[in-house]
Amino acid sequence: MRKVLILASFVALAGCVSTAKTVVTAPFKVAGKAVDWTTTSQDEADRNRGREMRKQEERDRKAAKKAEKERRRAERGD
Repeated sequence: MRKVLILASFVALAGCVSTAKTVVTAPFKVAGKAVDWTTTSQDEADRNRGREMRKQEERDRKAAKKAEKERRRAERGD
């Protein structure tokens, strides 16, 4: 009878240990996710920089095109 009681208590404690482990590690997992969300990896930074460079090139191209159009208009005397 005593062995059965001890065995039953080990089985019951196994579930408690698993739950305790989950409760103890949860704050670390949440903190890790928060750090991942708030920081930018080098790959993300490179991708964002490339995107910004393409946008700037597009703005420059449009400005040059507009300036050329204005120059031609001024030459014609419009």
